[in-house]
Amino acid sequence: MPCSCSHQNTDSLSMPDKTQMIQVNGANGLNGAKSSGANGANGHPSEAQRRNPYAPRASDFLSNISNFSIIESTLREGEQFANAFFDTKTKIAIAKALDAFGVEYIELTSPAASEQSRADCEAICKLGLKAKILTHIRCHMDDARIAVETGVDGVDVVIGTSSFLREFSHGKDMTYITKTAIEVITFVKSKGIEVRFSSEDSFRSDLVDLLSIYQTVDKVGVNRVGIADTVGCANPRQVYDLVRTLRGVVGCDIEIHLHNDTGMAIANAYCALEAGATHIDTSVLGIGERVGITPLGGLVACLYAANPEYVKAKYNLPMLREIENLVAEAVEVNVPFMNPITGYCAFTHKAGIHAKAILNNPSTYEILKPEDFGLTRYVSIGHRLTGWNAVKSRVEQLGLNLTDDEVKDATAKIKELADVRTQSMDDVDSLLRIYHSGIQSGELAVGQKEALDRLLQQHHETSRERQQLDDVATAAA
Repeated sequence: MPCSCSHQNTDSLSMPDKTQMIQVNGANGLNGAKSSGANGANGHPSEAQRRNPYAPRASDFLSNISNFSIIESTLREGEQFANAFFDTKTKIAIAKALDAFGVEYIELTSPAASEQSRADCEAICKLGLKAKILTHIRCHMDDARIAVETGVDGVDVVIGTSSFLREFSHGKDMTYITKTAIEVITFVKSKGIEVRFSSEDSFRSDLVDLLSIYQTVDKVGVNRVGIADTVGCANPRQVYDLVRTLRGVVGCDIEIHLHNDTGMAIANAYCALEAGATHIDTSVLGIGERVGITPLGGLVACLYAANPEYVKAKYNLPMLREIENLVAEAVEVNVPFMNPITGYCAFTHKAGIHAKAILNNPSTYEILKPEDFGLTRYVSIGHRLTGWNAVKSRVEQLGLNLTDDEVKDATAKIKELADVRTQSMDDVDSLLRIYHSGIQSGELAVGQKEALDRLLQQHHETSRERQQLDDVATAAA
């Protein structure tokens, strides 16, 4: 499907506009200066200060917030995205990138879907990836026989259990569903590979039906049972209640597949892990049927906030941006500006109060550390909301010698100009250098607005004349 969006190259899909911002490096701000006050050694907050009062507690004995696996479904669910067409080369590139990131499982489209799907499944199985390769099939023996011949490590079996799907999709009753599920699971298990059984449209299914079939397949010996919010109707409380109830019924692992139709997928995934789920289905950028499922990056951001050391040890976080750019280009979309971690605004600070605190200690306004993802934080200063502390940091970067009163005076001029149009970093740097030169020469003092305007005007005229001379020289050459 053609895409109406404007295209960007992969280097700019999630990069801030650096022409309006200053780069802030290190955990202690722009110049590595230590924060003062109640912080611990090296300017960092103490452990007690860093502790999140809302993080999982020891009493949450069922919680798997720090003990989970990701089943990455870009190459299965993601193929159902309206714009998606992955040729074999692209599928292999995505699979390798996901494997380098460290996902535990990669789920592929059913080999029963088409001859090419089967060939692609076999090709990816032969790559020798660290991740386990799964394929997703209907609860049908024909699909199961094809799947186990491809060399996959596991088969994900699914069938609709809600009254909607039983009546208007496959037309089977729960007796048939249970009988067929046992048959398919037993067959797959006999081949020595993993098997998962999932209901479809779980949250609109009868609870007694669900628990009954889950308990049955658990006794047969499935590795995982799956819950699927197929239409994206569930909320966190419903997810928590169902997963916790199921955790008391089965002894196997619990997987959850969450659509994002109401924007709940990440929150629902987090609650599922709190309630005892062990595996979360994701796709890169959340692509999938309709508006898709739990996005890989968003889930990682959420779980990093809960336990950064666990997530950092588990996944190659700097790979995330590369993976998202790869998939975004393949499906002809841009990485959204508000995307967690990789959106171009993710680590950009603008308001003066924020900028001052960030320059002292980034933890004041960041729950995620950009350096852990191979990214950089920025402070935007060429606008009406800028503060003098951010401007002072740029003055120091440029090696200029200005007092605080002089920086405040220069900041007032930046804000005045920014009321007319946003100032680029070149605009700001030029103003600061002119201001500094005026102070050093004695042509300017704090509060002399007309003198500063005159110096700026002279600079613009000189620059214009120089440009005209350059144009003439270029034309002559």
